[in-house]
Amino acid sequence: MKNMMNKITVMLTEDHAIVREGIRALLEVEGSFEVVGEAANGLQAIEMAQRLHPSVIVLDIAMPQLNGLETARRILQQVAPPPRILILSAHSADAYVKQVISLGVSGYLIKQSSANSLVRAIKEVHKGKVFYSPSIAKHWKSQQSKLPYRTGRFLPRVVNMTSREREVLQRVAEGEPNKKIAAELFISIKTVEKHRQSLMNKLNIHDTAGLTRYAISAGIIENSVQCTIV
Repeated sequence: MKNMMNKITVMLTEDHAIVREGIRALLEVEGSFEVVGEAANGLQAIEMAQRLHPSVIVLDIAMPQLNGLETARRILQQVAPPPRILILSAHSADAYVKQVISLGVSGYLIKQSSANSLVRAIKEVHKGKVFYSPSIAKHWKSQQSKLPYRTGRFLPRVVNMTSREREVLQRVAEGEPNKKIAAELFISIKTVEKHRQSLMNKLNIHDTAGLTRYAISAGIIENSVQCTIV
C-alpha cells in the first residue's frame, strides 16, 4: 500500500488509442507511475483533470475539437493546484515551442524520444523541474539571438484572443461549417459569425483560407488537416 501511495499519478491525453495504450504499458512496467486516466481529446482532458487531479499530464498537441496548447492553457487556469504538464508531440517547430514556453508548461518531449527519456521527463517535471528534448532546447536557444523570422517566413505574431475565439479558430481551420461549430459549442450561428469576424479583424485576415494558414503557422492545427490550402 505504501508503494502505491508513492507512485506518481499520470493522466494521458492523446487521440490515438494505440499510442495511449503503449505509453500506459510502458509506465506500468516501469513501476513508478499510476495512470489514473486517459483522454482522447482536449475537452475530455480538462474534465478529467478537474476530477482526478493527476500529478502529471502527458499531453499531445494535435487533437480534434481542442488542441493541446489551448487544453494546457485552460487546465493551468482552472485546475487547482495546477498539475505538471508534459507536452509529448511529433512537432518541434518554433511555432509550437514558442507557445509552449509562453504557457508555462513543465516540459516538451518529441515522440521520437526513447522510452527512457519519457520516464525521465515525467519524473523531472514531477519534481518541479523543466524538461525539454535536447534537440528542442539546443535549437530554441540558438533562435534567441536571431531575427523573428527564418527562411523568408515570419513567425505568427502574438494576438490576444479569448478562449472561445481560439476554439472557433481551430474548428474553422479544420473545415467545420458555422452550423456544426455552433452545435458543438452550444452557441448560436450568429455568435459563431461574430467570433469569426472578430478573429479576422484582430489578425487582419479577410477569408477562411487566411485563418487556416494562420492556424497552421501558429501551431493550432497540423498542416495535414487542411492540405488543400495554399
